Amino acid sequence: MMMMWSNFFMQEEDRRRAARGRRRAQGQEMRGLSPEREGKTKLALLLAAVGATLSVLAVGTEFWVELNTYKANGSAVCDAAYLGLWKLCTKRLWQADVPTDRDTCGPAELPGEANCTYFKFFTTGENARIFQRTTKKEVNLAAAVIAVLSLVVMALGCLCIIMVLSKGAEFLLRVGAVCFGLSGLLLLLGVEVFRHSVWALLGDEDGDLSPQGARGPRLAFEFSWSLGCGVAAGLILLLGGGCFLLLSLPPRPWGSLCPKRSHTAA
Repeated sequence: MMMMWSNFFMQEEDRRRAARGRRRAQGQEMRGLSPEREGKTKLALLLAAVGATLSVLAVGTEFWVELNTYKANGSAVCDAAYLGLWKLCTKRLWQADVPTDRDTCGPAELPGEANCTYFKFFTTGENARIFQRTTKKEVNLAAAVIAVLSLVVMALGCLCIIMVLSKGAEFLLRVGAVCFGLSGLLLLLGVEVFRHSVWALLGDEDGDLSPQGARGPRLAFEFSWSLGCGVAAGLILLLGGGCFLLLSLPPRPWGSLCPKRSHTAA
């Protein structure tokens, strides 16, 4: 009987020691990053924050493309428009304010009578009319949905990196890297889809505009600073995702492939 009790107590003590060892190992894993690795992670997060700021600025503003009519002789005013993912603004400008070296009306930043409306294909499903041309709502909707999805994935990436820095969950580094890289790719894809929506609006996806549009006045266009912010944000998010991916790798993955040679004394 005494042997049975002693064996029982020994087994119980072994289980307690094993449990303490597991808790100690988990505590070491959750202790956090090393100071050097934490600093590198914060620098990569700062880079990703720049990309996140630019992406929010791009998606939230409407200066993606500017459409300009050509100046007409004998008229004191001309029309211009600028639009983004959500909003369209038309503007009537005085030709006296337009630079003399321009053949077209603009730029749209000049003072004039502006009329801004949100696209109705998000609510009622109606296409918008711009200078007697009709938007292709399917293409515009696709660009907007892709851009919003990019912001959602980017927010998940930020949450993962914050958990890494605050809780020491290093396994989320790789998840955050994938989120930021995917966010950058989605944003660049949304920019490309929007570019095709502009060509669809103008009626020629090959980029060779007819001199006298049958469906409206002759137009010239130029992509504006919001689209530039979107392209820059996509590239920076890709770079940030690559940095997080490098940080998620072992410190020296090539160490096992190139072992150090021991020098023996002669």
